[in-house]
Amino acid sequence: MATSVEPTSEGRADRARLSLATEAARTLASTTKTPPQMQGITSRWLLRVLPWVQVSGGAFRVNRRLGHTLGNGRVEFVSTGARVRVIPAELTELPLLRGYEDPEVLRELADGCVQRDFAAGEVIFEAGSPADSVVLVAHGKLGRRTSGPYDSETELGVVADGDFVDDRVLAGGGAQEPGSREFSLTSLTGGTVLLLPRDHFRAVLQRSPSLASHLERASASLSGRTAEGEAEIELASGHHGEPELPGTFVDYDLAPREYELSVAQTVLRVHTRVADLYNEPMNQLQEQIRLTVEALRERQEHEMVNNREIGLLHNADLRQRIHTRNGPPTPDDLD
Repeated sequence: MATSVEPTSEGRADRARLSLATEAARTLASTTKTPPQMQGITSRWLLRVLPWVQVSGGAFRVNRRLGHTLGNGRVEFVSTGARVRVIPAELTELPLLRGYEDPEVLRELADGCVQRDFAAGEVIFEAGSPADSVVLVAHGKLGRRTSGPYDSETELGVVADGDFVDDRVLAGGGAQEPGSREFSLTSLTGGTVLLLPRDHFRAVLQRSPSLASHLERASASLSGRTAEGEAEIELASGHHGEPELPGTFVDYDLAPREYELSVAQTVLRVHTRVADLYNEPMNQLQEQIRLTVEALRERQEHEMVNNREIGLLHNADLRQRIHTRNGPPTPDDLD
């Protein structure tokens, strides 16, 4: 027994389709034709050259050695996607914190740093504004400017990756009046800075007697230093007798990166009457699946490059990023 199907109402036809229409399916069922083409398909060479790892669990952890260089006068950072954090021990590159060895206090200071991303031409702070934070440059170039004679601006220099600005905010344990900025700081390229607020430093100082005593000793020792802030060079030489051999161990990062697995997914709808009536010479379901998989693979490569958490662009080491002279990269910058 056969029953007729009511024609689709005009209001229902105006709604968005959920599956392939019979009119579109007929384009594969008559004449000599090619399989459906898709302009969005690319070579996807990146997905083929990346080293893939089989992950059985729901997360992939990257265990890393804890590595940083002390005594070079530059602050180092670690980046996790678009998030940047300062290595706690690297805060001892600041003159007033040099030689301080309490890791818990340094970690608390590092956790209080506030990240700020900026574009080229953005003003980080202006001359005369309250000096309420230390600026740690994670990535990018910034110019220091002040008012010069004849209503002109004077360039005081450029700071870049690893530099810090206005560490005098920490003088006196942050108990003194903050004062004002002596110059303006303007970005020359896009980048990221971390701000160590003066109020956060004072709060940590009140809970840490060891930090307070260190600041007293550091303030006294810094009074006799040169403008370059050169530190004492500790050397050990000689191979006679029985020198004591140093001990060592390999330290690991206490907060390794974990990648939560993510998927690109969709729901493919193919009506049964389309698959039954218009399935020759090409299988309608197979062609729909093929093009859908191609679109999913394109999205996969896009996320591998541009995703702010797992993308290759956002996870590139800050030391591997090149500063352009001005604007987009040119052959001169690559030279």
